[in-house]
Amino acid sequence: MESSGLVAQEKDVPILVEVQLLMSEKRTALSIMRTGIAILALPLSVLSVLIATSRYYDVGRIVHLYVAVLVLCGILVGLSVWLIVRAILRIRDLDRVIRRVRAKFPNLADVIR
Repeated sequence: MESSGLVAQEKDVPILVEVQLLMSEKRTALSIMRTGIAILALPLSVLSVLIATSRYYDVGRIVHLYVAVLVLCGILVGLSVWLIVRAILRIRDLDRVIRRVRAKFPNLADVIR
């Protein structure tokens, strides 16, 4: 039985399943990056509100609250940067593996993008 260019043969099914797994891991890494970006937006929003309303309060009187908010914002920024960097590195690794699979199985290059 002859197959066309886009139809995989029976022996290619395990390879396609492996590529599907790699692509789902890549989607997960992209989702983690999106979460990191969303977490990064929170401290920026809080700091923007604090700066915009700074004329309505005296920083000297609420310095302990101010420091607590800044420490929390710093922790959130650190967490978001860690998530984003981790996701980017994971995506690069997965892309490298997918390229190797494409190079190893050129008959599937049209199916694997």
